[in-house]
Amino acid sequence: MRCAILADIHSNLEAFTAVLDDIEDRGGADEVWCLGDVVGYGPEPRECIARLRETEHVCVVGNHDGAAIGKLDVSVFNPHAAIASRWTAQQLEAEDRQYLGDLRPVIEKADFTLVHGSPREPLWEYLLSTWSAEQSLAHFSTRFCLVGHTHAPAVFTFDDDGHCSARQFLPDNPLVLGERRLLINPGAVGQPRDGDPRASYAIYDSEAAVVHLYRVPYDIAATQAKMAERGLPMPLAARLSHGL
Repeated sequence: MRCAILADIHSNLEAFTAVLDDIEDRGGADEVWCLGDVVGYGPEPRECIARLRETEHVCVVGNHDGAAIGKLDVSVFNPHAAIASRWTAQQLEAEDRQYLGDLRPVIEKADFTLVHGSPREPLWEYLLSTWSAEQSLAHFSTRFCLVGHTHAPAVFTFDDDGHCSARQFLPDNPLVLGERRLLINPGAVGQPRDGDPRASYAIYDSEAAVVHLYRVPYDIAATQAKMAERGLPMPLAARLSHGL
C-alpha cells in the first residue's frame, strides 16, 4: 500500500494541485492521509476542500479548519492569520462547513496515529523540540505518529527509554521504518516554513517500510496574485516566496 502524507494545504490550490500531480507522476497513492489545516491563509479554501474530497483519503482537523467554522476563537491567532481566517469563513458553503465540522482530531491507521499538532494537544501544540516530542510519547500507542502544524519536515526518533533525537527530514534521506518509535512531520503543502518555498509532502510505502519526502515547485506568483485579488494580507503572500 502507498499512502501520500500531506499537511497544511492552507487553501493554496496551486501548491496542492502540483503535489497531486507529483503523486501521480510517482505511481500514485492508494490513499491520502491529510494532517489538517486544509484551509486558512490562502485564496482558494473551497477549491482545496473539493480537490481533497475527490481523493480516497482520511483527514484530521487542524486549528485553522476549526477556526473557519467557528469552533475555535481567532483572537488567539496573529492579526494576519485572523483576517485570513475570517475571510475564509465567509467563503465556505454549508457542505464545506459540514465536511470540516465532521473531521476528527485523531485517527489511527495501521501502525500510525494521525494528528495535526501533537498527540498530546492535537490542534495547538507545535512539536519543535525533543522535549516536547518526549512529552507526547505517552499520548499515542501506535509505533509511529504523523504530525503537521510546524510547516517544517522533521523526524523525532525515540530510544527504549523514551528519549529522542531530532533531525530534519530531507528528500535525499528516506526514512526506513523499523522497531523504533517515531514522530514524523512531512512539512507543509501550502505554506512551507523551513526556508524552502517548494511544497512538501511524503509517500509511505508499506511493502518497503519506508517514507520518502518530496519537494515540489509550483506557481507561487499565481497564488500570490490570487491573494492580492481577494484582499488577503500581503505579508502572508510575500512569505510564500521565501518559505518562511
